[in-house]
Amino acid sequence: MGLPLAKMLIAEGISVKGSTTSKDRLSVLKDAGIEPFQVVVSAEGAEGNVSEFMASADVLIVDFPPGLRKNPQLDYAGAIEKLAQAVEASGVKKVIFVSSISVYQETEAFPIYTEDAAPNAISASGKEIASAEKKLLQNPIFDTTVIRFGGLIGAGRHPVKYLAGKTGLANPLGPVNLIHLKDCLQVIKKVLKNDIFGEVYNAVYPLNPPRENYYTAKAREAGLEIPQFDHSKPSVGKIISASKLMRELGVEFIAGI
Repeated sequence: MGLPLAKMLIAEGISVKGSTTSKDRLSVLKDAGIEPFQVVVSAEGAEGNVSEFMASADVLIVDFPPGLRKNPQLDYAGAIEKLAQAVEASGVKKVIFVSSISVYQETEAFPIYTEDAAPNAISASGKEIASAEKKLLQNPIFDTTVIRFGGLIGAGRHPVKYLAGKTGLANPLGPVNLIHLKDCLQVIKKVLKNDIFGEVYNAVYPLNPPRENYYTAKAREAGLEIPQFDHSKPSVGKIISASKLMRELGVEFIAGI
């Protein structure tokens, strides 16, 4: 989401600095009109020209995943804590943290989660993200708005591509919680435009069809092999409410799922 977001902001006349962990990606950022920096954040600290990267910035948008699937030993919350220390030193006063609905647990009751619900994840990734949120929200030096996005689709990305033809898939009745890239961008744009910081928002398209129904229909639309779901075990899931986002920011979802 980072590159499309930067391009949108640049198109509106906003100066954007961007970081990448890969030296090979620096030219990609530069070609897009982004001032590029190579920065690596870990629990050991932030490497690269971090001070120049954050210098004179009005807002820092933090958008990098925990990476626990590839390396379960990574200390994501520790990395965010080190990043927070760098933000304190930089003088940046506003942060947007791109978070995830994985901070909410799935159960057989399909609970409806609003932002009033405390994070209750049992997955390692969900716990790390919830801990990272807390470190940023409780920092007294800068103000953070947390946006908990649903599963990202759009720009050629869709889960049905990976589920097509698979069998024995769990949770056929579990509700989907997705959001299109176009809507992700407009949500961040509205936070920036309205200068709203110190808040938490859920950002999910406000329709939650059952997984089996949804992915079967999407596979047919795309001409893909229909995924097969396992009904032998109870489904678990959750429904994420984006009512606060729609009410306070006036978000009207422009792209379906």
